[in-house]
Amino acid sequence: MTTNSFGHVMTVTTFGESHGPAIGCVIDGFPPGMEITEAEIHEALMRRATGQSRWTSQRKEKEDVRILSGVFEGRTTGAPIALVIENTDAKSKDYEAIKNQFRPGHADYTYHHKYGLRDYRGGGRSSARETAMRVAAGALASKYLRQHWGIEITGWLSQIGTEICDQTFDADVINTNPFFCPDASKIEVLEAYMKGVWKSGDSVGAKVKVRAQGVPVGLGAPIYAKLDTDLASAMMSINATKGVEIGAGFDSVSQRGTEHRDEMTPEGFLSNHAGGILGGISTGQPIEVAVAFKPTSSLRLAGQTVDIKGDPVEVITTGRHDPCVGIRAVPIVEAMMALTLMDHILLHRAQCGDVPPQSPRIPT
Repeated sequence: MTTNSFGHVMTVTTFGESHGPAIGCVIDGFPPGMEITEAEIHEALMRRATGQSRWTSQRKEKEDVRILSGVFEGRTTGAPIALVIENTDAKSKDYEAIKNQFRPGHADYTYHHKYGLRDYRGGGRSSARETAMRVAAGALASKYLRQHWGIEITGWLSQIGTEICDQTFDADVINTNPFFCPDASKIEVLEAYMKGVWKSGDSVGAKVKVRAQGVPVGLGAPIYAKLDTDLASAMMSINATKGVEIGAGFDSVSQRGTEHRDEMTPEGFLSNHAGGILGGISTGQPIEVAVAFKPTSSLRLAGQTVDIKGDPVEVITTGRHDPCVGIRAVPIVEAMMALTLMDHILLHRAQCGDVPPQSPRIPT
């Protein structure tokens, strides 16, 4: 199985399966000299971790990360950084009854037909467990961007099922509730809504938004290394993603050109429908991305499927699953934004070493 790495200059390669002994990653190309500790990475991992509220899978991993290389006396050395987390709470027996059945909406069917076999224990490599390593790597990237470039990345839950979550926005509220919701008045509504979903045995999808502020002008490159191209690819690589919007996204369809174009004045841009990117290159405005996540496919409600012989069967998925995978996706989306931006900063340095990314001449 190839294609387990992403990035142009700084690459991240992840490895491991949901119910294997461990998961890990290797970060190659990270700059030397930045202080980092296992405790800092663990703190980021716990924002994504399961079992912290009744609205996520009750699998409870310790998320104790070990730094195996690339850090000496608390600082990155420039050598490849290897991180590993042991899986301590996998329950593979939950999947024995359906190991020969394809779960509708999962990668079971495609993995089996592509590779001739599959790891049926929690989805193996296709499990969202893999995304823990993206968050671990993203913890390093986020710190670097914040310290060296003043870039701040904020993600939040924008919608869950039919409930809009960010009509009122307060960034200070996001990390005070299990939904990553920026509107304190919506928490009780979301609790009641998710209680109904959980009782029904069904699941719902979600929309997650992320904003990067302080991004300089000039990140990205024309044609095949566009910043928005790489951001869309990064977000689409997250499990259960079904849609990505940059700026106005699909609302652009109904907008007129006079509305959509972001007019400029000496005092600044008058709007940000482009989401902070023009021609694949950052404008200095906030970069804004929205990601749509499908409803969880592992359900305790019976559904029709086929087995590995092609015979029709009824499938019921037991075990521990999220009624909405989008809730825990917020830290993952933030991580992918951070990793993509950092890679593009290093790409800019490699191509334009004597032309540093600049603050916008037009205020944003």
